[in-house]
This record gives sequence, C-alpha cells and structure tokens, in this order.
Amino acid sequence: MSDTSAELEDSRGGLLYAFAAYGIWGVAPIYFVWVSFAQPLEVLAHRVVWGIPLLGLLLMVSGQWRGIKTLTSAAFGYLLASAVCLSINWLTFIYAIQSARIAEASLGYFINPLVNILLGWLFLRERLRPLQWLAVGVAATGVCVELWSQASLPWLGLTLAFSFGCYGLLRKQVNVGAVVGLSVETVAVAPLAIGFLIWLGLHEGVRELAALLSLGLGGLITVVPLVCFAAAAIRLPLTTLGFVQYLAPSCALMLALFVYGETVPAERWLTFALIWGALFIFSFEGLYRYRKQRLETSR
Repeated sequence: MSDTSAELEDSRGGLLYAFAAYGIWGVAPIYFVWVSFAQPLEVLAHRVVWGIPLLGLLLMVSGQWRGIKTLTSAAFGYLLASAVCLSINWLTFIYAIQSARIAEASLGYFINPLVNILLGWLFLRERLRPLQWLAVGVAATGVCVELWSQASLPWLGLTLAFSFGCYGLLRKQVNVGAVVGLSVETVAVAPLAIGFLIWLGLHEGVRELAALLSLGLGGLITVVPLVCFAAAAIRLPLTTLGFVQYLAPSCALMLALFVYGETVPAERWLTFALIWGALFIFSFEGLYRYRKQRLETSR
C-alpha cells in the first residue's frame, strides 16, 4: 500500500471514529433523560464507579497501565484538578438534561471552541490572529444579547463551556494518553462517588437491579466515545476534528426541539445565530491556515 493510500485509509478511519465519538455525545441526552429517575449526583456517581472497571480493562488490554507509573507528582496534581473540572462539567450536563434545558446545554458546547481560544490566549500566551479575535468578539456579542434579552446569563451553557475549556487547558499540561488520563481522573473522584452511593443507599435504600444496570450504562457512555475520540485524534488534523465536533451540540439541539419539545425563546435564536457566525469565522480561519501551511510544506 502506498503512503497516499495509507493516509487516505487513516483519514477514512479517523472520520468514522470521530463521527462515532461526537454522534454518541450528541445523542447522550436520550440516556440521561432515561435515567432521570435518579438525581444528577447519583447519576454522576454511578458514571464514575462503573467507568473504573471498563477503563481498567482498557488499560490492561492496551498495555497503557505502564503510563501511570511514569506520571510525576505534578502530573497527578494537574489530573486531580482536571478531574474536578470534568466532574463539574458532567454534573452540570446531567442537571441540564434532567431539567429540560438541553438547548441551553448545546449552546455551551457551541461556545466551547471559542472559550478554548480565549483560555489559550490568557494562560498559554497563544497569539490570536485577527479573524480569531473577530470570532471571539461575535460570540461575546451573542452572550451579551442573551444577558440583555433574558436579564440573566446563560449560566448553564457558560458553566459547561468554561469547565470543559479549563479541563482541556489542564490536560494540556500533562503529556498522557486519553485512557490513562481519564483513568487517573476517575480514580481520583471515585472515593467521593462511592461514599455518596453508600450514604444514599443507607438513607433511601438500594435500587433494584434493573435500575442499577441502567445507571451502569453510564460507564459505557463515558468510555466508548472517549476511546473513539482518541483514535480519531491521532488520525485526523485538528482542523477536520474541529469541524466534526459541532455534530454533538447540533444533535443535542435537534433532540431538544423535535424530540423533547423544548421551546427556544426568539431572542435566544439571535444568540445562536451570533455563536454560529463566530464558529463559521473560526472554522474558515482554521481551514484557510491549514491549507496555506500544506501548500507551503509541499513546495
């Protein structure tokens, strides 16, 4: 097989993995509505506890468990902090779904790429190009429109965007694979999750087996898309991956409107329009720069 054919094969495989990852994340609200018989903290705790054996199995099968031994104390510190950010993100997302605010949650994940740019500029001293500044400005205008029209910040969406943005920022400080990193993060918060489930069982009783198995699926919802995402990330340029990532909030928004019958205020559509405009500018700038670099490299 020629290098070109191998590259094309990798790209096709990468796209399939990317669509699988973001597709699962996009339809995940269906699962969290299904398990809404449990409060958000209980769903989160089960998601953590049931994720541990799956991640442990992946570590053993792939041989990545050796990567844990090489982690420094500083790396463990960053992963502990990222575990807190990820837990906040998961809990906020579950709460948003169960309180019928899926559309607002999707707004947060549309904003997230622009938050990543802003955090990179603030903390990593990454220089923003003019079109990136424009994208951030347009998105900020969208948030201001929401503030003006609703007389309140879209705190759910902003919490999701900034918690996941901070999670990504912290993970950038640690050179570790996705499975190893998530395993350490999950184990770090596991004592709290187990303690909460024990407390809940003592006060409210143990759930029936069917309910426990339903909650246990949260482990798969956590691990499977992450593995697909990791496989996509090593096969695709970040520009391509950036385009596909909008699949998840788009699916969530469609579910909110057409499956769960959520109503979106007219003013919020203007917010969405400004965010989409910002994403278009951001994506166009990234694609243009990527093609320019490819042309310069091929000369």
